[in-house]
Amino acid sequence: MNYQFLAYVHLALWPLRLVLSVLVTLHVLRTKRDVGSSIGWIGLAWLAPLTGAALYVMFGINRVRRLAQRLRQRQHWSSRHHVSRGQRELDGEHALLAKAVGRLTERPLLGGNALRRFHDGDSTYPVMLDAINGARTSILLCSYIFHDDRVGSGFVEALVAAHRRGVLVRVMVDGIGSGYLRCAVAQHLRAAGVPVARFMHSVLPWRMPFINLRTHKKILVVDGALGFTGGMNIAVENMLRFKPKHPVSDTHFELRGPIVHQLTEAFAKDWSFSTGEELDDPRFYPEQKEVGDVLMRVVTSGPDADLEKIEFAMMQAVAVARRSVRIMTPYFLPDERLLTVLSMGAMRGLEIDIVMPEASNQKPVDWARDANNGPLLQAGTRLWLARAPFNHSKLMVVDGSWAMIGSSNMDVRSLRLNFELNVEVYDERTASEIEAFICEHRHIRQTHHDLDKRRFFHRLRDSTARLMLPYL
Repeated sequence: MNYQFLAYVHLALWPLRLVLSVLVTLHVLRTKRDVGSSIGWIGLAWLAPLTGAALYVMFGINRVRRLAQRLRQRQHWSSRHHVSRGQRELDGEHALLAKAVGRLTERPLLGGNALRRFHDGDSTYPVMLDAINGARTSILLCSYIFHDDRVGSGFVEALVAAHRRGVLVRVMVDGIGSGYLRCAVAQHLRAAGVPVARFMHSVLPWRMPFINLRTHKKILVVDGALGFTGGMNIAVENMLRFKPKHPVSDTHFELRGPIVHQLTEAFAKDWSFSTGEELDDPRFYPEQKEVGDVLMRVVTSGPDADLEKIEFAMMQAVAVARRSVRIMTPYFLPDERLLTVLSMGAMRGLEIDIVMPEASNQKPVDWARDANNGPLLQAGTRLWLARAPFNHSKLMVVDGSWAMIGSSNMDVRSLRLNFELNVEVYDERTASEIEAFICEHRHIRQTHHDLDKRRFFHRLRDSTARLMLPYL
């Protein structure tokens, strides 16, 4: 009797299974670009219609992109406050690259900028705190990690003091990086009346698909005229003179000039995405002054309307390179497309150096990295390991005259899942200085022999870790 009942249930559910399989297939064919992903979802939908459809609804639909498109349609502040000051058309060596990235980002290349480079929190944090303490009109701050420690408490005090003297303050922290169950920094700021957003944070089960999507951006804009960005979080581990247990070395930049407006817009879009509030107060968008001669442009990426734009900009830069490519990244796990572009560049004679930490703060990443590096070595790319302390800098230089700085690691997570912000810099002096810094950290050459001498167990471990490449 039970078998007969189950047979009736199975027969009754057959039309539902057919409908669900067809609906998933149609949606995949209409929205998915990746062939492997499309085949996987369609196969699952037909093999297990009920389970497959449920999983696809939870994890397969890019709701972030759809939400971003809806918000973009109702945002008018961007064009209203857009300033044309500083717009440039580039001629010469990098003209094609500038044109391609301009079409990719839909942002103009801006001249009239100046930047300063800082290393480690010892030199960076005092300058950032001085800027916050001197703010008169507005402060925008975004950080992936913002710890409630000896360093973080100093930033909290400065932000609260600015808020109390009438400065418009907005703070955004990542919903995971700055604490998932409890974010002490957000609690302290909210208690003082400072508006705070925890990006993509929710404990609701139906929002669990968003838990893997993080904002990795590091932005500080003060009075709409002074900006900071780079790879540095706000945590005591970046203060090397404090001798933390797990020290982190990093690189950060101070920006002045029209480029700061693009930093402000990037923050404002994420703030609107997280809170629904449009930052359209004119105090966030003062008239920009040209203060230098550096050409720059913000490049953002994320699983929304900016999908893969930083990776495409990097690929384009390698494709047009004539002499050299220097890269420094804490985590090197690019996808096959970027690996291919780098390999092809090396095979056509480019001098390509990639500098990674000898040991990062995430062992599985190091394992997967070693399993991923074989094709590059075979193509002639030079891979280097930098000795401790763990260096978290994200830097790229092409031909000693173009640089990309910012928050994005060179791995699949950063380039596809995270919300990231980089800045491209067309300036020979700046690019040369960054290139020299990268080359200074070429401590240990990694070779084919190093990979070949790994024991069988280590090779198996590394290959297994590589399967998690999109999530590491």
